[in-house]
Amino acid sequence: MRILVLGAGGVGGYLGARLQEAGAEITFLVRQERKSLLMSRGLRLRSPFGDLHLQADFVTSEELKDKFDIILLSSKAYDLESAIGSIAPAMGAKSLVIPFLNGFAHLDRLDSRFGKGNVGGGVAQIAVTMTDEGDIAHLNRSHFFTVGSRSPEQEDAILELGNLFKSAKIESKVSQDIEQEMWEKFVFISTLAGATSMIRADTGTILETDGGERLILGILAECQGTAAACGHQIPEENISSYRDQLLKKNSRATSSMLRDIEQKKPTEGDHIIGDMIRRGHAGGLHMPFLEMAYCHLQAYERMRLRKIS
Repeated sequence: MRILVLGAGGVGGYLGARLQEAGAEITFLVRQERKSLLMSRGLRLRSPFGDLHLQADFVTSEELKDKFDIILLSSKAYDLESAIGSIAPAMGAKSLVIPFLNGFAHLDRLDSRFGKGNVGGGVAQIAVTMTDEGDIAHLNRSHFFTVGSRSPEQEDAILELGNLFKSAKIESKVSQDIEQEMWEKFVFISTLAGATSMIRADTGTILETDGGERLILGILAECQGTAAACGHQIPEENISSYRDQLLKKNSRATSSMLRDIEQKKPTEGDHIIGDMIRRGHAGGLHMPFLEMAYCHLQAYERMRLRKIS
């Protein structure tokens, strides 16, 4: 399989590097500045599961002419439109995009551009970031990737990709119901991101406050209710696991959304929190905790843009 990975940092860079390490044919689609750095230094990955220093194939959107079997997409949601434009030349009639974005709003946009038959599903459970030097830093000991088909014509390609994942130094599986698994992560990540980005603190610190536990559980209940209203009941054992993680005393767990705020970057607030609220409201739900979190995120974005202008 010829695989194109959009970007060479964060989730895409980590997954692409592990797949190339396992012998897969990988090409990274990057910006010109990033390409120049990678051509001179190589792709460097630091991880508890082993560091990597690879030479790889890097192309820019202007150089992209070939069609690919699989396109792995892990851009930030606020870069989705430019990402769609960048990968469009690589899409053939049977090409399959596997997005690893959180939430669901991106699926409508990808389906509209490429057709649902050309858009699969994916879930990434990993914490990675880019260092100031341009290296990929793996922040924990989780690197689990799930893929699945969203229509019957994708199943053969998904199984082949799943077998390739098994040969790489990652944990992975092929899901029989990928949209259910996407909802399960959507519920968890919305709770974690909603709480930590609103309070601007890790979960352990939030739990030290008088109303911290009530806040976290309130957001979780709203997200769980939204999933149910959309036809995706989250199993109680999953909810129990989420509670255990989110209510762990002295935890320093944060979200990528909070890290973006701390670095004064745009956030995925509308794509994750805003979309969860819209889906909940469509189901007739009252969502005061998430609405407050979204209010904080919208205020942050307006102040950030004001400073830029």
